[in-house]
Amino acid sequence: MVFHPQPKAGQATPWAFPAPLRDRLPNGLTVLRCHRPGQQVVAVEICLDAPLDAEPEGLDGVSTIMARAFSEGTDKLSAEDFTAELERCGATLDAHADHPGVRLSLEVPASRLAKALGLLADALRAPAFPDNEVERLVGNRLDEIPHELANPARRAAMALSAELFPAGSRMSRPRQGSQETVERIDAASVRAFYEAHVRPATATAVVVGDFTGIDLDQALAESLGAWTGAPAEPRPVPPVTADDAGRVVIVDRPGAVQTQLLLGRVGPDRHDSVWPAQVLGTYCLGGTLTSRLDRVLREEKGYTYGVRSFGQVLRSAPDGTGTALLAISGSVDTANTGPALEDLWAVLRTLAAEGLTEAERDVAVQNLVGVAPLKYETAAAVAGTLADQVEQHLPDDFQARLYERLAETGTVEATAAVVSAFPADRLVAVLVGDASEITEPVKALGIGEVTVVPA
Repeated sequence: MVFHPQPKAGQATPWAFPAPLRDRLPNGLTVLRCHRPGQQVVAVEICLDAPLDAEPEGLDGVSTIMARAFSEGTDKLSAEDFTAELERCGATLDAHADHPGVRLSLEVPASRLAKALGLLADALRAPAFPDNEVERLVGNRLDEIPHELANPARRAAMALSAELFPAGSRMSRPRQGSQETVERIDAASVRAFYEAHVRPATATAVVVGDFTGIDLDQALAESLGAWTGAPAEPRPVPPVTADDAGRVVIVDRPGAVQTQLLLGRVGPDRHDSVWPAQVLGTYCLGGTLTSRLDRVLREEKGYTYGVRSFGQVLRSAPDGTGTALLAISGSVDTANTGPALEDLWAVLRTLAAEGLTEAERDVAVQNLVGVAPLKYETAAAVAGTLADQVEQHLPDDFQARLYERLAETGTVEATAAVVSAFPADRLVAVLVGDASEITEPVKALGIGEVTVVPA
């Protein structure tokens, strides 16, 4: 049998991320528009300056209930009628709340954009927040909480947040609220939060799609442009403090056949000059099936179906400061929890001692830069990234420049960034599993003080 030589990858070419046009409507609403020929499904993202840390004390989750209630009727339409009108447009409307604020996401065929923008504007301008619908949404949220606590990955994320951040910090508590806080939410508290934080002067609309034959200026003026509200200065962003001294927290799940792993600490956000190198190095460590963690823990040892490392921005400020969560996540069978952690720490120590290889760096650049045209082939993907940049106070060309910087980043720079991001002695490790089986093997590793907490 004759084997042909393996083709060699060419030089990664940075992809030109779409450049939006930015302007402001008379009511103070900032608008980013991006014409994408051929994208007949238009995506609209609305960023509201209603962050989680603005929630009143004891009402964690009120921003989530408000976000979900935007589609539950307006001063013109009942909840059922509002949903029916969206369906007639062929549109979908979703909303969620996170640390930076509340985000509404609309997708609609270009031919029905004007009508859908009118519905979206009504939801923002005069949401009904009817008592019975808010009560239903609160009940739905309360029903979700036991399922989240039963999910090992979600439970690990909650435990890591509680460990990393001070008890008084909003980042230490569940993003969508706990049972105790959600039970206190009613329509009056939702309306109060809306009145305090939702207004066009501090909001941004991102519109992406094919605008051929559409008078977008008129459509915006007659919909979102008619939304009024009091002027307001942007909210100050409170500083983020965290304790990432190396330690282990075991969330006890008696009888669990697997252990969920989540190792994390905080680091710089996308404003920091190290971000491109950190992205590249983190990808080499655990960004895909061929990365180091998978190569050792999955392919060589068979401990897991996959382990991933990633960086997730938590909150950024206009002054160019911010915080990101740097984490390693995966699951292993209970009996091999100790050996898997030992090998994981060995990977980190070897990386610090020997660095990344040129081959690892080259593959990562090819994958990260080369996949961009596919990643952003829909209007929704472009709009979502532009909205992320708005929430993180980044320039509109950030993503375009990021690909250029990734292609320019060398192996030494990527190594330094990933070693700094994941130091073996400064990771908070959360393990959700059977404490009676895994506590002693984990203690024997000497990777930090071990604490066991109930599930």
